[in-house]
Order: sequence, then C-alpha cells, then structure tokens
Amino acid sequence: MFSCALSAPSNWHNPGKWGNMIKGICRRTLFMGVAIVAPVIALGSASPAFAAEHHPTGPYAVFKDCPLANPAANGCVYALTEGGEFIVGTSTVPIKHTLTLQGGVHVTESGVDEFIAAENGETLSKTPQAVPGGLAGLVKCYEISNIIERVACELVFENGLTGVNATTELAGPASSIGLDLNNLIEEKGTAITLPVKVHLENPLLGSECYIGSNSKPIPLPLTTGTTSPPAPNKPISGSRGELTSEEFVLVTRGNVLVNNSFAAPEAQGCGGLFSFLIDPLVNAKLGLPSSAGHNTAILKGALKLAETSRVKESE
Repeated sequence: MFSCALSAPSNWHNPGKWGNMIKGICRRTLFMGVAIVAPVIALGSASPAFAAEHHPTGPYAVFKDCPLANPAANGCVYALTEGGEFIVGTSTVPIKHTLTLQGGVHVTESGVDEFIAAENGETLSKTPQAVPGGLAGLVKCYEISNIIERVACELVFENGLTGVNATTELAGPASSIGLDLNNLIEEKGTAITLPVKVHLENPLLGSECYIGSNSKPIPLPLTTGTTSPPAPNKPISGSRGELTSEEFVLVTRGNVLVNNSFAAPEAQGCGGLFSFLIDPLVNAKLGLPSSAGHNTAILKGALKLAETSRVKESE
C-alpha cells in the first residue's frame, strides 16, 4: 500500500495546496502513457479559444504543451513510453522509439480525473514502430489461389518497398482517456484506459490500413498491478516505478503499465483498391481477429505531473 506520509517529497512544504490538484498523493495519481502504447493520432485537440504558446522553465519545461489557458485544467501531465512491446495475434512489435502522452487534467471534487488535450493538438505522439519482417512478412502473394489476382498482387506488392511501420493512434478525443492516479500508485485496478487503433503504414498498403477504428477502438485498460487474463495468457505484473520529485514536479521513473486481456479486431483497408485481396493476407499473417487472452501490451516509461499554477509561475 502506498504511504503518503512516507513518500511525499520533503520539499513539498504545502501539501494542502498540492492536494487541491491531485486530492493528495494518497488518493490519486496520474498515469503513464503509453502509450503505447504506444502505443497515434491526436484526436481531441485543444479549442482554438485556449490555444497559446507557453515557455515554462526548469523542471516545468516539459509541460510547454499543457493546456494552461484552459481554466478547467488544474494539473499538467507528461508521460513517456520508452520501451516494451505490443503482441497482437501472432505478431510482436517492440517499442523502440519513444511515445509521448501529454496534456492536462481536471481533478474534480467527485474524484473523476478528466483528461484535457495537449495545447498543440498532439496528445499522443505519432511515433511509428517497425514491424518485424516488413511487407514481405505481411503480404505473401503466392498464397492467392486465383492466378489473375495473384499476378496483380505480385505486380503491385513485390517491388522492393518492404518496410512497414505500426503507429498506435488515439481512437477518440482526449476526454476518452481514462485516468486513476491512485490505482497507478497503489498498483491495483486500472491506472489508464486508452482507446486506440493501429495504423499499418507502407506506401503500398495505402493510407487506410488499420487494426481498429474510431467506431470500434481497441480498448487498453492498463495497470501497474497484476492482470487476470483469460487463457491461454497468464497473469503479468506492472509497476509504479520509483517516486521522486523535482521541485514541485511529481516524477515516477521506471513504471510499467500492462494488459494482456484485450481483443484485437481484423485489419481493414489495406492495399487500397486491392484491400479485398490484401486484408485477408494481412489478417492471416497477424492472426487477426485475435480474441482476449492472445494479445499483450507492455509499456515501460516515466511520468511527470505538476500543478498548472506552478507551471505558469515558472514562465
């Protein structure tokens, strides 16, 4: 169990004021993201009425895109996913390029954390991750039985453009991100829920090759605790990481967010006009659709959280 008295940084001489933003470190905590997850379209961008350029300094500099001009925001979030992996169906995509999740949070008296989009509109960074095997691993034209369709496939897809990236994008507005800071700190329950879709990117796959969609997102309820997945997956555990502070910035380093009970739908829209040929090949290669118990998300990174008032004071 997380102990507020033992873990609150010693330089927080006014815990009451800090508590007004996060209801005390004991009651809540922001999450880490992902994401991603990821685990990366930034839907839910800030309203133009609130858009402004900010220049916080020192340890607050990372919050430059926090929606400081939005009066509803009383906290700023900056989270990095620096490692981990996504396992979807039969394919594993390692996270080798850092994902950034940022924005603001409105902590209410009712205890509901409301996520607010980053002021620059990029709540979740568009960070491609390389798919092992590339296009040659996804599209095998020789598997098409119809000779005319097979030749057409070979002419279009077997021409050397082999690299494929997977980019995890938000499949909803920033307000659809679910937060429970207390769960993150206490390593129990769901710390963050991300509705996502995965964009498979390659010039020959076209611009609409997605696993999941805005209307049917892949829900990722991530935890720093231990999962309870359906078979054949077995429980795995995350971690809140190390809690420290930089002036009045709450920092968690080395946190691990996990989930291995989500389902993944089939890919659609791959290959443009040839999607009727390519979708089945991609889905067969990736093992899609993939039911719950056959997929895993492991996101490793760090989180920073600060009151908007202190971020503004640093400018």
